[in-house]
Amino acid sequence: MGRMDYINASPVYYGLNNGLLPSWITMTDGPPAVLNAMILKGDLAISPISSGFYGRHHRDLLVLPDLSISCDGPVLSVILMGNYPIEDLDGKKVVLTEDSATSALLVRLLFAEHGVAPVIVTGRMRTPEDIPGDADAVLVIGDAALTQPWDDCFPLRMDLGSLWHKKTGMPFVFALWVVRRDYAELYPDRVAEALRLFHLSRQQGYENIEAVIDRGVGKLRLPRSLIECYYQVLFCDLDRPKIQALEHFFERLYTDKLFTERVKVELFQP
Repeated sequence: MGRMDYINASPVYYGLNNGLLPSWITMTDGPPAVLNAMILKGDLAISPISSGFYGRHHRDLLVLPDLSISCDGPVLSVILMGNYPIEDLDGKKVVLTEDSATSALLVRLLFAEHGVAPVIVTGRMRTPEDIPGDADAVLVIGDAALTQPWDDCFPLRMDLGSLWHKKTGMPFVFALWVVRRDYAELYPDRVAEALRLFHLSRQQGYENIEAVIDRGVGKLRLPRSLIECYYQVLFCDLDRPKIQALEHFFERLYTDKLFTERVKVELFQP
């Protein structure tokens, strides 16, 4: 299994990190982009991945029910920092973090729907030292978005969760938990048990949310009030409105020619 090393996934892994993990499961930590590559190669059977990466490789993967990293408004940890608003970035240099597929697709979609064509490059974007001198905007995600002083580098902070919600009125799904189709066909009982453990682990996480918050404060060295707010705007379920929002995102990517085919979310059925 893969384990996302950002604090946004901490509620889902709380129980597994505190006694629920059985001996037959091995965990591998990494940012979304690393886990994306590992599950595609077959190095992982089950993992959280970028939802946009699922859209590109949906024929090889099944979505585990009722698990995601989502928001319904601001998300706080997926931000476009810039010198100009999105509609004024035509021809300007924009650097997208290499650590996520979904956020990069969402930014490209927003550019397309505003009719602007920036000069887009992808690279490491984890501290202000990573910003090229000629960049007019950068996309940063995860713990780096919360902890680094990006506001010292750019005047505008654009929260992608808020931008999407303002445009559509819908939630946004940044990450999903998936299983490789070939593994699910060979070992359906293992996958069903892993899914049960994930749901129980998440339940324990929310029952012990104060401990989850304490861990986030300790890891990121941020004010407790900010970490509390962060967990209030994040959701780790995947209900029908979120699935519909995800399919709407995929359809718009197809319409704007960022996807080559239409995508419907397919769930693993225990």
